[in-house]
Parts: sequence; C-alpha cells; structure tokens
Amino acid sequence: MLLLIVRYGNAVTLIKITAKPSTIELFVNRLDSVESVLPYEYTAFDFCYDESEKRPSENLGQVLFGERIEPSPYKFSFKKNMECQSVCPKSYNTEKAEDKAKLEFLKKGMLLNYQHHWIVDNMPVTWCYDVEDNQKFCNPGFPIGCYVTDTGRAKDACVVNADFNDKDTFYIFNHVDITIFYHVVENEAAGARLVAAKLEPKSYKHTNWEKPDCTGPPMSLGNKFSGEIKIPYTYSVKFVEDKTIRWASRWDYILESMPHTNIQWFSIMNSLVIVLFLSGMVAMIMLRTLHKDIARYNQMDSVEDAQEEFGWKLVHGDVFRPPRKGMLLSVFLGSGTQIFIMTFVTLFFACLGFLSPANRGALMTCAVVLWVLLGTPAGYVAARYYKSFGGEKWKTNVLLTAFLCPGWVNEEINNSFEFKVVFADFFVMNLILWGEGSSAAMPFGTLVAILALWFCISVPLTFIGAYFGFKKSGIEHPVRTNQIPRQIPEQSFYTKPLPGIVMGGILPFGCIFIQLFFILNSIWSHQMYYMFGFLFLVFIILLITCSEATILLCYFHLCAEDYHWQWRSFLTSGFTAVYFLVYAIHYFFSKLQISGLASTILYFGYTMIMALIFFLFTGTIGFFACFWFVTKIYSVVKVD
Repeated sequence: MLLLIVRYGNAVTLIKITAKPSTIELFVNRLDSVESVLPYEYTAFDFCYDESEKRPSENLGQVLFGERIEPSPYKFSFKKNMECQSVCPKSYNTEKAEDKAKLEFLKKGMLLNYQHHWIVDNMPVTWCYDVEDNQKFCNPGFPIGCYVTDTGRAKDACVVNADFNDKDTFYIFNHVDITIFYHVVENEAAGARLVAAKLEPKSYKHTNWEKPDCTGPPMSLGNKFSGEIKIPYTYSVKFVEDKTIRWASRWDYILESMPHTNIQWFSIMNSLVIVLFLSGMVAMIMLRTLHKDIARYNQMDSVEDAQEEFGWKLVHGDVFRPPRKGMLLSVFLGSGTQIFIMTFVTLFFACLGFLSPANRGALMTCAVVLWVLLGTPAGYVAARYYKSFGGEKWKTNVLLTAFLCPGWVNEEINNSFEFKVVFADFFVMNLILWGEGSSAAMPFGTLVAILALWFCISVPLTFIGAYFGFKKSGIEHPVRTNQIPRQIPEQSFYTKPLPGIVMGGILPFGCIFIQLFFILNSIWSHQMYYMFGFLFLVFIILLITCSEATILLCYFHLCAEDYHWQWRSFLTSGFTAVYFLVYAIHYFFSKLQISGLASTILYFGYTMIMALIFFLFTGTIGFFACFWFVTKIYSVVKVD
C-alpha cells in the first residue's frame, strides 16, 4: 500500500492522511470575480459542503486577503479512478423566499463570472484550456457557470460548448472531471508524490441524480424561471503517473502559462535606460559643475570676491533653516522610513523564496509583522529630525508618529490627535464588506488582534525609538543659519515649486508602470504574482531614480537661490504617487470590468490607501537623498 508524502503548507495541511492512508482530501477556498471586488465564502452559494469536517485555521495574511479555506465533500482514494460520482443534489422552489434568494444569488454569481478555487496538497486545482497562438493557459480557478444573453451572445465560459445556446439562460457547471498527476518515488519509503491537479468543468442535466451517468443535455436555468428545480452535483476523478514533473517544480506549469517574462525584461531595460540617463546627469553635475563651483568658491580670498558669489553658495546661511510644518514633515519621514524598511525586508525574503504563492498568506503576514516591529526606527527618525527642525512639542510628535494621521496637521495641535486615515479608510471599507456579506470582511476577533498589535506593540516601540531620538543631540549642519532669512528672488516658471514637483515624479513612475500593471492584475484580476526577483530589481531602480531626480531638481533650485528644499524634495519624489493614482484610475476604466457601487467604492478606497503609502515611501527617499546631497556640497565649501 502506497503512502502519500504530505507537504505541510504555511497555514494548513491541504492533503490529509486519515485512518485510510490513501485518502486524499480536497479543500475549497473563497470565490472571486474580475467583475466584482467582493469575494464570497464557498458556502455562500449553497454548494455541497461537509459539515462533519473541521475547518482548517488560517494565518493573518490569509484572513486579511479574504481567504476562507474549508473542507469539501469531494473525497478520493489514491490511484482509484471513479466515474460520475454523486456529491449531493440541491433543490430550489421559487415560491419559497429563502430558496428564491439562494437561486438569485447563484445566478448573480454566474452573471459576474465568479470562480471556484480548489486545493489539493497545497496546490491549486487548475483548469487548462487553449488560447490564441496555440498556447495553453492554466487558470487556478474555474467558473460557477455562465450566461447566454437575451440576444443569444454567449458570455465568458459559455463559448466552450455549442450546446449553450438558449437565450437568456444560465448554464451551471455542476460536474467536474478531475485528473491528479503523481510520480512514484523509488528511492524513498514514502511511495508517491502528487505533482499536479487539473479539472475540466462540465454541465449535465442528470435525470436520475442517485445514479448519474454524466450524459445528456447541459444543466440550464432560465433567467425568468419559476417553480421547482433540482441541481445535482457530480464528479469524476482519475490518476495519471507522470515521471517528468519533479515535486519541487510542480507549480511551474501554472506559472509558465503566464507569458509575462519577455514583458518584464522589457520593463527592466526601460527602467535601466532611465537610470543611466539620470546617473549621467548627476555624474556630470557632481564631477564637473559642482567640482568647478567648489574649487572657485574655495579660492575666493578677498571680501570683494566673496561679494561676487552667485548660485547655490549664496544661500549657505539659509539652506538649513527649519521648514514650515516641521512637525508634519518629521512624522511623514518617520512613517516613510517604517514603510521603506518593511518593503525592503519583505521583498528580500520573497526573493529568497520564503514568501512564494505556495506559502499562502505569508507575504501579507510578513509585511504586517514587520510594520508592527518597525515602530522603533519610525519614532527615532521622526524625533531626530523634529529636534533638528527646532521642535519642542515632543509628545505631540511621538503620538502623531505612532498614529500617523495624514490629514492636515498643524503646529498648534497639542495633546489631541485623530486616528490615522489609513485605519479609518480601512474600517469604512470593512463595514461595506460586512454589509455585503463578503469573505474579505475582517472578523471582529481579527480586528481586535490588529488593534492589539498596534496599541500594545507598535505604539510602545515608537515611544522607545522617539526617546532615543530626542535624547540624542540634534543633527549638526556644516554651515550656520543666519538669523534673518534671505529674500528669494523672482523665480522663472521652471524653478517654481509646482512645475518642479510635477516633473519630478515622471521619471520614477516611468520605471515602475509596467511592473505596476502586473501588481494591479494580481490584486484586482486575481492573477498569481510570483516574479519577486523582478520586483526587487524594480524596487532598487525606483530607489535610485527617485534619489537622482530629486538631487537634480534640488541643485537647480539652489542655483536659483531658492533654499526651501525640504518639503520640495519630499513632494518631488512623492508626486510619483499621484501618477500612480492616475494610472490606477485609468486601469479601472480601461482594464477592469467591475460593476456595482460597493465594488467601485472598495476599489478606490483601497487604491487611496496604496497611493498614500506609496507617497510616504517615495517622498522619504527623495528627502533623504536631497538631505545627503545638500549636506555633502556645503560641507566642502569654505564659509567665513
């Protein structure tokens, strides 16, 4: 008797050895759709389910992403082929309000093309079909059913069968042909390993559900149907030995069917060209222009020569003058530092394979845990820079850093603060999901756990970081600041704040927009994202591009004798988030098929959260790059 090797997934064991060691268990996950942001649990659609089995536990990342893994009534015995096995029948009577509501919800799911997601041995059960250019695409989901419009147009999966031709009719995929691939391990005592699981959804109107034969016309349901109807669910399963697929590479056939690699390399080359262009510009400034300027300034010995100063040297007495709204800027820098370190560490672990799609929810769990633990550097950076800006309201600074209210904060706020906009936005989105009965709604227990992580771990860590930041002496600047501010001359159009800020975000966005397309596809079109190596490389390119673009514009503004560089450097690279938001709006109207007010509100609500986080992330990069640049150039100039 063969014993199956069980791989323990990140959250649950998705193939279970019971008293009969050869029993394979299939799990079901939430259902989602590209036409709706609202995912639903498997049981919401009144499918066959197993009440006797205990539901497996989920990690934090799975709960936040709305995954709801449940046991199913589909049971297999290893190497035992079965034909047209009955699972259960579902009966509906439209004269009963409860049955009518269930049937209407099922029809809504088919109309919006909701997809099943089944799991065997922590692998998605895929539906593979031919697409254009003789390519095969393996979808990790399959539809509930499909709809033929009142004009006779077959929507979505209805195009696969010519028998789906009745107008204004739904066709339910109530049968699946499952094929499980395995290979025998000869040099191990374990026996065999599962390496792939595929299925083909079909529709049969079984006349005798107790003894189904899986033949005959499809299972149809008229849109205006009334009366009684019975929907029997069946399945067939067969096992095929495949010696060509290694267990370690069993996900490859899913990933290889997604033809993204060539586009990714094009994205990388496009980004590298931008980086080389900017690097050349910065190198020219640093090695030629700045070198000549510094040499000329240092050779000035007489007062008369000093009076003939021009360009960025003229503002040396004002360049480190504290900015307006220094409290808000320091809080943004602290939160941006927290986001930057979290993103870097998460992507680094993802590149090493620890956060692959096989480890369900691991990516989100890692990001949340890091965010909570990184309160210390956030508090330290905010306190350090707030002190260097001459701030004295350290309690307000710490509280704002811990609770980051990115609403407009002014210096007169004393001991009051608001909850952070991100949490408020998220809470409103969660209320909408609760109201719609979606599986993406965070359970109350999880919400309490998130708040406990925030208040009991993140906030104290922020206070600890702020304590050390305020305790340390302020940042020493290479030049003294004059008591009387220098008057800034009239600026040309190109050196005014707004044009520079708008232009500064273009090049960083140009480096990421192709990668951004795949990320948005992963989030909203439910496509699997696995190219973390590309993403990490784009992350480094974005870091370099934001830094160089900000340094360039900072130099031009200093040469124009405008010394207000702190907020400008933050907003210049932070403006990339505005282009991100515009692209997300374009993506919604041009690429997505989302319908319904709730889904639209959820899309833009979550997009605003992502844009805000991206704004803090890129703005912080720009500020630190410009701060280093300004400190560097003024530290090598002789100032009397």
